[in-house]
Amino acid sequence: MTIALSLPNPEKLIWWTDHLRKLLPEHQILPAANITRLEDVIYAVVWQPPAGLLARFANLKATISIGAGIDHIAADPHYPTDIPVVKTIGPDMTQRMCEYIALHVLRLHRQLSDLQAAQRRKDWHQIVTPTAPNRKIGFLGLGHLGRQAAQTVKALGFDVAGWSRSGAAPDGIEGFDAAQLDTFLARNDILVCLLPLTPDTSGILRAKTFEKMPKGASIINAARGAHLIEDDLLAALKSGQIASATLDVFNTEPLPESHPFWTHPDVLITPHIASLIDPISGGEVIAANIRCLDAGDTPIALTHVGQGY
Repeated sequence: MTIALSLPNPEKLIWWTDHLRKLLPEHQILPAANITRLEDVIYAVVWQPPAGLLARFANLKATISIGAGIDHIAADPHYPTDIPVVKTIGPDMTQRMCEYIALHVLRLHRQLSDLQAAQRRKDWHQIVTPTAPNRKIGFLGLGHLGRQAAQTVKALGFDVAGWSRSGAAPDGIEGFDAAQLDTFLARNDILVCLLPLTPDTSGILRAKTFEKMPKGASIINAARGAHLIEDDLLAALKSGQIASATLDVFNTEPLPESHPFWTHPDVLITPHIASLIDPISGGEVIAANIRCLDAGDTPIALTHVGQGY
């Protein structure tokens, strides 16, 4: 049984091929470009596969995404929609995302940038902020990562709410459904985007969204760059409608050196590090999911491109 492997980076492709061969010796692991017997491929492990690649494998049983997102697979118009996709979600990725969101919520809440500016001025000025229960944090997206991050922030004492298609939310977190977006946006001092990227969520961080938020609110985007209309954010920052933005993801990565975000005083850039997959533990998760499929069982993180996430 053959597993096809496809990644855009040649060095990472070699590393992942060797790694998965050690973890799954019962399977033949080959770079997709090296496979001549296409009918032998039963699984494909991919990140940003070329359009049409996966449709070539007539006996494909499942595609495994090297990451929690499946938008890079759903973007292929030739992908066979009846073939399930398995997301790679592990405790390391979840922990990293929770740490990232907690870090930046606290940084914004305690006005760390103002304190750093005061230090540069040698200004002994005590900034008094409200306590966490008096700061409203909203999460766009309550999937696996969003739910865990929201619970982490809730545990710090913040007033946390979440928005999702169904409105379902963990205990202690107020949930808003698709029809309640405006009401949800109006409550939040800090808005965190952890949505999956779908046609419905693309560009959700735009002028209309910012206008619904309290003046001077902040945003954190650790989902996908395409969730944000960058020019709309720049305009909202200029007007003061949005006070600051923490951005981990961008429409073009790496972010071009000429991009205005680099030098904007109210934008903090991080280089897509919020929830980096640890290749070693990530490979173990992928191997476990493939063995689950081999046994005829259903991995927890199995989905379909029609669902969008």
